[in-house]
Amino acid sequence: MRNHSDEHSNGLPVIDCRMLCKSYEEGDNLLTVLSNINLTVKAGEKLAIIGASGSGKSTLLNMLGGLDEVSSGEVIVSGHSVTSMSASASAQWRNQQLGFVYQFHHLLGEFTALENVAMPLLIGGVKRSEAQRRSRAMLERVGLDERLKHKPSKLSGGERQRVAIARALVSEPSCVLMDEPTGNLDADTANTVLQLLLELNAELLISFVIVTHDADIAAQMDRVLVLEKGELREFND
Repeated sequence: MRNHSDEHSNGLPVIDCRMLCKSYEEGDNLLTVLSNINLTVKAGEKLAIIGASGSGKSTLLNMLGGLDEVSSGEVIVSGHSVTSMSASASAQWRNQQLGFVYQFHHLLGEFTALENVAMPLLIGGVKRSEAQRRSRAMLERVGLDERLKHKPSKLSGGERQRVAIARALVSEPSCVLMDEPTGNLDADTANTVLQLLLELNAELLISFVIVTHDADIAAQMDRVLVLEKGELREFND
């Protein structure tokens, strides 16, 4: 496993977004969802973004990950401006540098846990034998060594989410972007998943940006930002 603190020891942020704006046309009106968002995520940092439903948290996360087009501004991931890349270059860089975890696991039902986790490595050009080796090691790390050949339908909700986390981490990205990663789980399972995430952050020094409604998650992050009226600011109790 590569150590991301060494990789970013020059002080280069993992994510740096500058004057990010997102607006939509609604008839004759321009609806601004996000305005002049500035955000820097350091190597190994755990960051929570909170805010009311509909405040644009998921939109912001998708823009940081290059999954949603920005109206203006720039997103820089590990020193490269993804907003100025071609779609194919952006997708390739995203595959190398970013992982994603959502409220719903988005696993492919016809594939086993091992095959699901190996998918981003195979897409990235890793040989099948190496992809399987790394995927098996990551599934063991999240406590699923007995579930490698199980398809999602044979796994519990918590197990499916752990497979999704393993898939997000297997490429050893610089940062994992998460949208309500425990939102679909019961309280005990959510706590188990949260503790696993904290352990993995400490062990691998991969940055986490988590959109959440969960005060327990937010409280255990290094920083909490609140998105309100299209603007992002530091959260103070």
